[in-house]
Amino acid sequence: MRVYVPLTLSGLAEAYKTGELGAGPLLAYAVTPGLREWYLSDDIEELEYAALNRAGLASLRLLAADTGAARRRVVVAVDVADGAAAADPDRALDPAALGEVRVAGPVRLAKAAAVHVDSDDAVEDVTAAVDALEAADAGDDDAQFVVDGAEDHELLWYATQEIPNLVGLGG
Repeated sequence: MRVYVPLTLSGLAEAYKTGELGAGPLLAYAVTPGLREWYLSDDIEELEYAALNRAGLASLRLLAADTGAARRRVVVAVDVADGAAAADPDRALDPAALGEVRVAGPVRLAKAAAVHVDSDDAVEDVTAAVDALEAADAGDDDAQFVVDGAEDHELLWYATQEIPNLVGLGG
């Protein structure tokens, strides 16, 4: 099963250093029954893109909690065993939890299929989105528009071999 793990660049650097995205349970996003029902689609690529975007939003929240992190969303696509990730049935149709899963146990970075990161030109909009999150959560439509603006930037695809360059450890 493919899951999308939200991180920050500093979190990715730590994962590269330790070889592990986390010991678990780890928050991730995947194509869940609730996500399928919400998006009313049978196209797996479209649904995986939706799960990736949900992880991108979660990455914004991680950035809000880490004021020192570079203002670029990071999502790691990882393949885990089918039984390793589970959605909370009590939150399955909660719009805030669409696609949300918990991965039990450690998640090795070696299982990553790819890394998705904002380009440098997204930093201004991502920074604005992080600053607007709290107001958007409180129902401010203008703030929600700013948060949604971060999604106007596609997360770029990187091979796992490019992680050292992404986190500033490449030569």
